[in-house]
Amino acid sequence: MLKAAKSCFANIVEVSGNIIAREETQVRPERMGLKVAEVMVDAGDSVTAGQVLARLALPEGGQISVQAPVGGVISATTAAVGAMASAKGEALFSIIARGEFDLVGMVPTRDIAKLQVNQTARIKVIGAGEVDGRVRRLSTTVEPNSQLAQVFVGVTTNRRLLVNSSGRAQIRTGQSCGVAVPLTAILYGTAGTVVQVVRRARVETRRVETGLMSAGQVEITSGLQEGDIVVARAGALLREGDPVRAVTASADGK
Repeated sequence: MLKAAKSCFANIVEVSGNIIAREETQVRPERMGLKVAEVMVDAGDSVTAGQVLARLALPEGGQISVQAPVGGVISATTAAVGAMASAKGEALFSIIARGEFDLVGMVPTRDIAKLQVNQTARIKVIGAGEVDGRVRRLSTTVEPNSQLAQVFVGVTTNRRLLVNSSGRAQIRTGQSCGVAVPLTAILYGTAGTVVQVVRRARVETRRVETGLMSAGQVEITSGLQEGDIVVARAGALLREGDPVRAVTASADGK
């Protein structure tokens, strides 16, 4: 037996999606007819604003430098010694500005109402482990067929993330505190969800409504009160009206 006790449960909304660059800057020379003479960086390198990325040879002789307009991570480069470079051609470098990424995913409309900008998130990224994040933007429209809405979770990390890699965010939307019992105390049957309680030294079956679940504990939103004596292992050869002598244990059922 145990006493139903108060416990707090985290409200979590899960979002699966892909990692994208929040802002990508394309770097090209300002004039035409230049040839790449030297390349200083490669894809994956971190750069600072103003850092020299390459040197280009002028047709009339001499060289000019190509500098990073923003700090960030080089996501792609076409720069190769001897290749032509121009203001209208393919970008010499693409920079993920400030190394900032977003996890972009879809959530059901019932969950979008729970989300707010700046809520914290823990994100598991395939190949990069766990990183911290924060809700940055919420869609104001819903995809009509799926009834899903888009959410952007900003990723803050010094690790190198691969664009288009998969990730799953657990967004904490608050917490709910109420009466809780171990999962083992719950019985699911045709009569609904019930627990067995001891009242006046006899077993009584009580119908309950359950809420959130965490670490083997279940939130009871109605049907029980704090301090009620609950059978820790429901259905353990006890039936309605059986006389019992309550021996209480701790709320974790041990």
